[in-house]
Amino acid sequence: MSAKAIREAAGKDLLRKFVKSKSLAESPCAVVTQDTDWTELAQKYPWLLTEKLVVKPDQLIKRRGKLGLIKVNTDLNGAKEWLQSRLGQDIQVGSATGRLKNFIIEPFVSHQPAEEVYVCIYCERANDVILFHHQGGVDVGDVDAKAVKYSVGLQEEVTAAKVKSNLLGKYLQRNKIHSRHGRTVVLRLCGDSMLADFIQALYQQFRDLYFTYLEINPLVVTDKVYILDLAAKIDSTAEFLCKVQWGDLEFPPPFGREAFAEEAYIADLDAKSGASLKLTILNPKGRIWTMVAGGGASVIYSDTICDLGGASELANYGEYSGAPSEQQTYEYAKTVIGLMTKGDKHPDGKVLIIGGGIANFTNVASTFKGIVRALKELRENLKEYGVSIFVRRGGPNYQEGLRVMRELGSNLGVPMHVFGTETHMTAIVGMALGKRSIPDTPPMDNTTASFLLSGSASANLTAMSGSSSNPPRRTSSTSEPTATGTTNGAAPSTRPKHQTPLAQKPLFKKSSTCFIFGMQNRAVQGMLDFDHSCQRETPSVVAMIYPFVGDHKQKFYWGHKEILVPVYKSMAKAMKLHPKTDIMINFASLRSAYDSTVETLQFPQIRTIAIIAEGIPENKTRLLVQTAKEKGVTIIGPATVGGIKPGCFKIGNTGGMLDNILSSKLYRPGSVAYVSRSGGMSNELNNIISRNTDGVFEGVAIGGDRYPGTTFLDHLLRYHDDPAVKMLVLLGEVGGIEEYEVCNAIENGRINKPIVAWCIGTCSTMFSSEVQFGHAGACANAERETSGAKNQALRVAGAYVPSSFDDLDKKINEVYNQLVEEGKIVPQPEVPPPTVPMDFNWARELGLIRKPASFMTSIVDERGQELLYGGMPISDVFEKNVGIGGTLSLLWFQRRLPPYATKFLEMCLIISADHGPAVSGAHNCIVTARAGKDLISSLCSGLLTIGERFGGALDGAAKQYTEAYDSGLIPMEFVNKMRAEHKLIMGIGHRVKSLNNPDKRVVILKEYAQANFPATPLLDWALKVEKITTAKKPNLILNVDGVIGAAMVDLLRNCGAFTSEEAAEYVEMGTLNALFVLGRSMGFIGHYLDQRRLKQGLYRHPWDDISYILPEYNA
Repeated sequence: MSAKAIREAAGKDLLRKFVKSKSLAESPCAVVTQDTDWTELAQKYPWLLTEKLVVKPDQLIKRRGKLGLIKVNTDLNGAKEWLQSRLGQDIQVGSATGRLKNFIIEPFVSHQPAEEVYVCIYCERANDVILFHHQGGVDVGDVDAKAVKYSVGLQEEVTAAKVKSNLLGKYLQRNKIHSRHGRTVVLRLCGDSMLADFIQALYQQFRDLYFTYLEINPLVVTDKVYILDLAAKIDSTAEFLCKVQWGDLEFPPPFGREAFAEEAYIADLDAKSGASLKLTILNPKGRIWTMVAGGGASVIYSDTICDLGGASELANYGEYSGAPSEQQTYEYAKTVIGLMTKGDKHPDGKVLIIGGGIANFTNVASTFKGIVRALKELRENLKEYGVSIFVRRGGPNYQEGLRVMRELGSNLGVPMHVFGTETHMTAIVGMALGKRSIPDTPPMDNTTASFLLSGSASANLTAMSGSSSNPPRRTSSTSEPTATGTTNGAAPSTRPKHQTPLAQKPLFKKSSTCFIFGMQNRAVQGMLDFDHSCQRETPSVVAMIYPFVGDHKQKFYWGHKEILVPVYKSMAKAMKLHPKTDIMINFASLRSAYDSTVETLQFPQIRTIAIIAEGIPENKTRLLVQTAKEKGVTIIGPATVGGIKPGCFKIGNTGGMLDNILSSKLYRPGSVAYVSRSGGMSNELNNIISRNTDGVFEGVAIGGDRYPGTTFLDHLLRYHDDPAVKMLVLLGEVGGIEEYEVCNAIENGRINKPIVAWCIGTCSTMFSSEVQFGHAGACANAERETSGAKNQALRVAGAYVPSSFDDLDKKINEVYNQLVEEGKIVPQPEVPPPTVPMDFNWARELGLIRKPASFMTSIVDERGQELLYGGMPISDVFEKNVGIGGTLSLLWFQRRLPPYATKFLEMCLIISADHGPAVSGAHNCIVTARAGKDLISSLCSGLLTIGERFGGALDGAAKQYTEAYDSGLIPMEFVNKMRAEHKLIMGIGHRVKSLNNPDKRVVILKEYAQANFPATPLLDWALKVEKITTAKKPNLILNVDGVIGAAMVDLLRNCGAFTSEEAAEYVEMGTLNALFVLGRSMGFIGHYLDQRRLKQGLYRHPWDDISYILPEYNA
């Protein structure tokens, strides 16, 4: 979710700090909770004792005045007395019941009703809107109908003069002469200027502070401008841009829903993860609990539960998606199951639905292993509460995941029913609620590896065809060349003369090529495998762009062969060398996606950009959309997996692995084109359409953000105008109004081909409090934005709308069969695609192969939770108190250092002594020793590899952090600066360890320094940098180099043994890297001795681990 509501006190505080208007009055505010000490509060805010006051709850409650929840014109004693009967009490507001916990007290502003006005600012796709009404207050009424509206362009400069001319006409007319305090006075000439100046300054901060909604009612205009009541939402994704201004901003839950500790725990896991982990507890006493993978799928499961009468028993809403690790999934599952199995039991038992669509890139087996761990651990709780479990999932390695689940179900001791992609996604909901029978032996698809075997593709197609009474077949290429299909019997209309740029030509052709921004090797290989299965002549990826390394080439597979794909540091160079490439797939992070897309838009050859990142601030996205529209460029995303055109082109990870490409027949075109918001649900649509029609012609996931680069209608019109497309499918969702554009196009005849449509999120109206679903745009701000209203509008317009998502597959099949009967689609026999071999790593993941190790070692193991030296955990090594720190203090620093300092040096040496045989230095040392060379030669062979890439980052980290800290940069500014300069942050990142699998070495050093050093300002600063970098990716942690570098600077500066000049000199001369060199030398020597003791012979690298790429010789 991006737009999040904030408390009134927080909003006023931001405006008080940053609105640059002399018109705005100082309006202090005191917060009161059940824990407030009134004496301390009065001391902190002396005006409480002298002024008349206003008291009101600050818990996102609307229409507080009409509810009698505002006390005005009282003193402190009156405020206390009023609060005594309300603070901590439960009240009902609409259908929501909640407890009053948070109040604010402000000075009372004496004024007349005529001095109240209404101001509201909110965002739309192409502009911002300022609403102004010359009458405000509790009885303002329907402001949408009454207020004056000023639409502000995204890059328009708003001035006080524009505000006055566009908004204040009625206000100025009304206030030429007005009465106040019984006296008639002429309005001061500066009155209108004061209000115009304030609104102009207010709008500027609305834009600068990334508000998405800001309503002030009333705004009182007397001698100054007073903000009395305020409601605001802010774009939480802009935190990396606004952290300095926002400070620690709280996003409270909506009134009527308590903030549970478990929700906070999952939110913390989510913040530390590159995946998406969400949990909202709706009814802790509910019988039906869900654990769903995917933002769109999580909404659909909730919809189906509510459609089948389970709304009152639905306990939670949430999702896990974005390839969470096994450990993260375990923590998530343990939390949900723990909530489910505490408190009151249910007489009918409880239901746990572990559901999801077909994943694009998440390893299903890995995530299921985490769930299995949690189920095993809480086995007795599940039995005690009579839990029944229903599982449905698809995606990479899902067969192994389902096998593990079925195996668990046989001995868990609770009923468990497990299904795969052969079962409709939401069918398990009907089974769980007793609305649908449970099959005794569920049908199963072929295994993940089946497509590798000779003839397996044909067998797979035969098996799939045989499973249907109406076997889907490929559309004839000789079928009708023009679009003559009708919707619900409506006659085809004349196509309008004017067409949008999207409707003029397809985005993707079989010859289309693209650039990949970012090092996304897995996505590139998936695209190349798809290309090969589609029998493309050349790969669709011509180059990768990665500004953090120099130009080089990356190795990939093209079928059975290995090929090289160039990687460019400069985008301009890539464009120059590949002038015919017109697609950019941007995998940049949320922090840099905007800048990299702006750079891409500067090159006229690019006509399509897919932006994968989720969490780009909405203001930035809207600017991208505007710029792209001006340049005629199509943007897919942000927050998308992309799209796919079977037999032609696919974006990134769309469509999942090759087995899903084959099972969903995405290697060749069908006749059905779809558009959805959800990336995960786009893959589910591939499955549904392939099982109920002749397959997908093209599908695009426009993205889950509020302002996607392109809309549903953009793509539907493009599909509609392609003669090969016979049928359209739209999967919309709650929030936004883009679906009404589709309704208009159907009603005016612009779309006359059959379209099956469904909007997910129908459950949103059944909850007592507002629920923000997985996608940022999935939240209805008005009745018109609800899924029910949109489904009805589509139905009335003439679209084929099922009764629920549970029936979507049937409706698609019904319309398809009708087209076949009418002769508009002529099925053709399937042609099997070529086989593509499985990658080595994936085959190993499936347990199909094994490979002998190249090295043996008996002195160190870095793979587990804690580093081992000769079998001893590193924490035990420290307990033996063995070290030479005192010696180092004499030899290196020519003085004795305090005991805590020498102890720290010893710790650095022990920790840096070794990190396994796989790193470059140890590798060199072992190979040299096995060649029969002496100790010194072997040691030097290892030492010569030490540099910036391996082991030599201590000095670099210390210098980067020190320079930034001394120049006064806060961590967020430092991270942004490094990103802007395309520089890596030294001492940040780990290949194996992460926030969820912390490096024990870093923890030990950090805790020792913080507990024993006189001060650790630079280390504390570096840890704040870590919080920012890990928000992007959980393995971007402060590593050993970073913690030693920062802590050593703190030691040198604060131990009292060095002047500031000496401390700086020791860092500059390389003392910190010397710690690493000395410590690692112990490990290198150990490897030399180990190889001699094990009598290891001459090492020769195996041929099968070397790629021989030679130029062709032409005699």
